[in-house]
Amino acid sequence: MITTISPSAGEPIVERPETTLEEAHKIFPYLIVVNSLIPALLAGNTVILKPSPQVPLVAERLVEIFADAGLPPRVLQLIYSGSPEALSEMVQFPEISLITFTGSASGGMSLREAVAKRLVPIVFELGGNDPAYVRADADLAWVAAQLVDGAVFNAGQSCCAVERVYVHADVYERFVEEVRKELATYVLGDPFDAATNVGPVISKAAAKNIELQVAQAIERGARDATPTNPSFETTMEKGNYIRPTILVDVDHTMRIMQEETFGPIIPIAKVESDEDAIALMNDSAYGLTASVWTKDVQSGESLIDKIEAGTVFINRCDYPSPVS
Repeated sequence: MITTISPSAGEPIVERPETTLEEAHKIFPYLIVVNSLIPALLAGNTVILKPSPQVPLVAERLVEIFADAGLPPRVLQLIYSGSPEALSEMVQFPEISLITFTGSASGGMSLREAVAKRLVPIVFELGGNDPAYVRADADLAWVAAQLVDGAVFNAGQSCCAVERVYVHADVYERFVEEVRKELATYVLGDPFDAATNVGPVISKAAAKNIELQVAQAIERGARDATPTNPSFETTMEKGNYIRPTILVDVDHTMRIMQEETFGPIIPIAKVESDEDAIALMNDSAYGLTASVWTKDVQSGESLIDKIEAGTVFINRCDYPSPVS
């Protein structure tokens, strides 16, 4: 639906409703989809929701919730398919006037190509390989606790998870030790157990991709610095479990520093200066979020304009906030 302002009366003129196609993601399946679903419905549009095949019941619950709230029948409809080709065919329907897509960068590129001939607007929420920079003046123990949580929260399955950490050489070894101490307190296990910090990843295919990235990094010279932790011995035989892992001596020849990992892995690289850190943070095909960790907030803020990311945090990770 398009709203314009009448130049004579100063009142809004509401034009005909449109149809929005929403491709929902398997991670945070309720939280992410409502970001676009509710605005579309509030604007008077009809919505076709295509849920991830791994969490189809979420979409059914949403339809029930909106029906109970009084949404007219068929304003929100569902379509099920696990085929990328099916989505490419759906976007060709002339009734579709807006598309929202949450998923991988490669999936977004494929969708953009499929829709190119129609010039239909697309709203993307894609993946990332989000960096963090720890300056020499940072409170190392506190920052280590924040970044471990930011990297392994939800088993690292967040587009804004911390996936690369750059640390000033003056404090590198001490920071790695603080990260080791923090990660040693975490518990990998059943997500329904209140003692668990890290659960399984979404699928065996996802777990395999993470394992391959870690193995390739080690083959190229990275070192596994993960602390001893009995809970980390949980294996994939019990589920899609990936051991939270600290990698040091990493560089940008490694996939884990260039691609989205989407798992509980913490690669830590040494840098000699702010300039070196920024150059490496920007050496990425992505640009979703980034963070700078320092006691000197003014100096940290001076780096923001140099970092190529949509959102740059100072002394925090990407968590829901009432003011952001």
